[in-house]
Amino acid sequence: MARQLQVAGKRILVMGAARSGIAAARLLADRGAQVTLNDTKPAQELPGGVESLEGLAVGLRFGEGPDRFLHQTDLVVVSPGILLSQAFLDKCAALALPVIGELALAASLTDLPILAVTGTNGKTTTVSLMGEMFRQAGRVVQVAGNVGFPLSAAVLKAGPEDVLVVEVSSFQLETVQKIHPRAATVLNITPDHLNRHGSMENYIALKARIFDNQTPADLAVLNLDDPVTRAMAQGVPAQLAYFSVEQEVDAGAMLRKEEIIIRRNGQERIICPSRDLKLPGLHNVQNALAALIMADFMGVPPQVAAYSLKVFQGVEHRIEFVRELDGVAYYNDSKGTNPDATITAFKAMRAPTVVILGGYDKRISFSQMAKMARENRNIQEAVLIGQTAGEIASALQEAGFTACRHAGTLDEAVSLAQSLALPGGNVLFSPACASFDQFKDYEERGRIFKQLVMALGAPGG
Repeated sequence: MARQLQVAGKRILVMGAARSGIAAARLLADRGAQVTLNDTKPAQELPGGVESLEGLAVGLRFGEGPDRFLHQTDLVVVSPGILLSQAFLDKCAALALPVIGELALAASLTDLPILAVTGTNGKTTTVSLMGEMFRQAGRVVQVAGNVGFPLSAAVLKAGPEDVLVVEVSSFQLETVQKIHPRAATVLNITPDHLNRHGSMENYIALKARIFDNQTPADLAVLNLDDPVTRAMAQGVPAQLAYFSVEQEVDAGAMLRKEEIIIRRNGQERIICPSRDLKLPGLHNVQNALAALIMADFMGVPPQVAAYSLKVFQGVEHRIEFVRELDGVAYYNDSKGTNPDATITAFKAMRAPTVVILGGYDKRISFSQMAKMARENRNIQEAVLIGQTAGEIASALQEAGFTACRHAGTLDEAVSLAQSLALPGGNVLFSPACASFDQFKDYEERGRIFKQLVMALGAPGG
């Protein structure tokens, strides 16, 4: 693929001085651009990392808005966490000033193959598993994007033979006009981030953008079991492959009688029994099937993929086992940031469970999650925290689930859950909400939960 963007000598404004913005500024400076890194927060309130730009040709403008710089700018690069106002976009349009996202910028500054993964749930597990497959095959892989390592940083670090495996969020898809994945997948679609995207129609359209710039030489991978993703096949320019745990596929990967099978060019091969996966739950079989199809397309041998499936331990904060204390197992699912992710975690529980729920309000209904809590015999108690505690309590009660308790903080919730849990049971922290009401992000929230759990039973703990 030819590079799509020339930045040498261009005046480029990067908005947002967190990880993605800092990485974009470093990449642009390396490519010879004149860079201004801007953030409305003053320097003392920024999360750190700006010091890595010392000695580079990057101007730092903090504590002020971006509007004053637009007349001296050739291109605006936006970090994914920034929500652009229509007024700002109109100003840029009036100046014929292009606006792109950090992910699109990085994709336009590399010739390396990009394998892109999006969807509502399972993205981090799928890209991490794919990374394991490439590493086991002896390839150098950069797992980047929404996983916490910006694509700009990966492009700057990568060698000429590397593969870029990229987790792509709906926020990033708002500004990805230029991304061209060699292979791409939408894993699933359920309501999420509707406070930002406005409607399910908008959210679905954003996810489908991942295929827009593909060609017939590329691969699009869709979930045959999800009617929304299945419908995306119409108009996709790439070759199509499907994954399914419920039915046969003509091209792709499937689960048949507990065996993971890949089918390509009319030939099929058994990879391994699904019971060999260390990851719990049928949803992780789906993630494995998607990863398998894309790795196979890029030449990873089936026996290497099979070995990777057997040794991969999972990712932090996704139904992550923390410890066992007094016969109770504690699981950190802080990455469960929407009700559907939490429903998936419910299904993975195999013993009586106390679940900790609640967080930042993304304007998502909790009714289906509440219904599943009532129907799942293993979900026996709920401890509610955060901004959405009252809304979740109402949904649970309407569904007929009345075993609800409230806690003011996560510390109180962990102590309360410990007192409610029975030997042989579980405590599951799966908030079904974002973390922004009390924490910087789901990673900080998950780390604090694990610290609290590890302190249980300790002197003074």
